[in-house]
Amino acid sequence: MLKIGVFDSGLGGLTVVQTLNQVIKGAEIFYIADTKNAPYGEKTTEQILQYSLDITKYFIEKHNIDALVVACNTATSAAIKTLREKYPNLLIVGTEPALKPAIEQTYTGKVGVLATPATLRGDKYQALVEKLSSSKKVKLFEQACPGLVEHIEKGTLESKESIAMLDVWLTSMREVDVDTIVLGCTHYPLASKVIKDMMQREVVLLDSSRAIAQRLLTLLLNKGHKNEGELILEFYTTGSIDEAFVYELVKSSIELIVL
Repeated sequence: MLKIGVFDSGLGGLTVVQTLNQVIKGAEIFYIADTKNAPYGEKTTEQILQYSLDITKYFIEKHNIDALVVACNTATSAAIKTLREKYPNLLIVGTEPALKPAIEQTYTGKVGVLATPATLRGDKYQALVEKLSSSKKVKLFEQACPGLVEHIEKGTLESKESIAMLDVWLTSMREVDVDTIVLGCTHYPLASKVIKDMMQREVVLLDSSRAIAQRLLTLLLNKGHKNEGELILEFYTTGSIDEAFVYELVKSSIELIVL
C-alpha cells in the first residue's frame, strides 16, 4: 500500500488530511503533530528546518514513505528546498498561501492575508507575492497572527481574549472592504466561522488544502498509482494534544501514539 507522511506543528495539518481523505485512495497516511515544538510560526528558520528534517528522517526510516506532505506554510517556507535536495527521489508536496486564486477572484481588489509571522517574513512568501503582483492590480492587507494557533489548539477561539485579538486584526480589513481572505496557515480554516462572523459581511475564505491534495494525486498518478481502495490514518504526536478535538476532526476512532 502507498505510504504518505504528513506533518504539521499541531492539528492544523488535519485540515489537509480531511481533503486528502476525499481525493486519495489506496494509501496509508502517517500524520505527525509536532506539538512539542509548536507553534512553528514563532520559531527561527533554523529551528523549523531542523524539526522538518528530523520528522522526514523518522518517516523514511520508520515507515518507508513514498510521499511527503509538508502540511504547514511555515515549514514549507523554511524547509521545502532543503528537503527536496536531500531526498530527490521522494515525492514532496508543500503548502503555500492561496494567493493566486484570491487575486484572480477578488472583486474589490483588496485581499486580506492571515498568516504566522514566520510565513509572512519568509523568502518563499515574498517571492510568491512578487510573482503574482504583476498579474492583477490588487492591494494585499497582510496580518501576522501570533497566538492564534494556540487558541485553535486549546479550543478557546470564542474566549474574550481570542475575540479581542481577532477584532484588532480584522477591523482594518472590514474598513477597507476586503472581500477575500487568504488563510495562510493550515490551522486557520478551523477558525473560519469565527472569522466570517467577525467580518460582518460576505467574505470568501481561501486555504490550500484542495490544491495540495490535487497536486499530490497528480504526482502519484504519474508514478502509476491506481488510486483505489481504502485509506488508513495513523496519528502520532510529539507532545500533549486534545484527543477529543482530533476525533472530531478526523470523524473516526484512531489510535494516538506519542513519539
